[in-house]
Amino acid sequence: MHRLSTGLTALPLLLLSGCGGGGGFTWGWHVISPSTVQGQTNLGFLIEGFQSTVLLSLATLCVSMLLGMIVALLGMSGWTPFARLFPAFDMSSGRPVRATSFAGWLSRWRPLGWINRGYVEIFRSIPILVMLLWVFYGVPTLTGLQLGVFGASLVAIAVCDSAFEAEIFRAGIQSIERGQREAARALGLHPWQEMRLVVLPQAIRRILPPLANQFIYIVKMSSLASVIGLGELTRKANELNVTVFRPLEIYTFLVLEYLVLILLISALVRRLERHLGSDESRSNER
Repeated sequence: MHRLSTGLTALPLLLLSGCGGGGGFTWGWHVISPSTVQGQTNLGFLIEGFQSTVLLSLATLCVSMLLGMIVALLGMSGWTPFARLFPAFDMSSGRPVRATSFAGWLSRWRPLGWINRGYVEIFRSIPILVMLLWVFYGVPTLTGLQLGVFGASLVAIAVCDSAFEAEIFRAGIQSIERGQREAARALGLHPWQEMRLVVLPQAIRRILPPLANQFIYIVKMSSLASVIGLGELTRKANELNVTVFRPLEIYTFLVLEYLVLILLISALVRRLERHLGSDESRSNER
């Protein structure tokens, strides 16, 4: 423990000595210093990546949430196409017994649920970088459709993220009490109205924290789009590093860029959580 505490105490001193030029390394902050013309130019070049990162993240979030909600609703659909053709229960013994025959299985078969599970398991298992490269290089080869770097990044990240979004929506919808749905049906609401007016508004309040985590995850995964040439934050840092050859300073500034962006997102989400939470508490009091 004494050695560990001594090492932790010495760590800031080592960092300070490194910043001061000790240990054979001299920091070159002049490459991004706002006090010089060249530094201002380099800073402007790095900050240009914010636009692509924010636009890609927001567009991906919208598409992945829409896909995730659709996939989640498919999985929760009770549609059984053969329910009217085959009995689900055997009444020969005088009491209902679950039919174990193939016809009984068909009567309970829910193809939409299979689509949900297949979609989630497949796209949740594929790394985003692999999907990004496959969409960028594979889709034009198979279909002749040129998506461009932004379109390919949007499709690849959104499809992979939507599998996680689907599970978040499913958990949120299933967390709504049965009494809420029974009350909606007692009021004469159709299943779609029940979902849209009663279930989803409450579910979204409950799943807002995991949705925020997914948005932060999307922002960080947008850096992978640099491998196919999208001019976001990481790509800008890589291009500048090739020019000035100061990787430590440039990537340190890149870390600060992502840190500021994600802290801003976290603050906005917490404010939204407080607002929705206060609305829910007032509705419960009534």
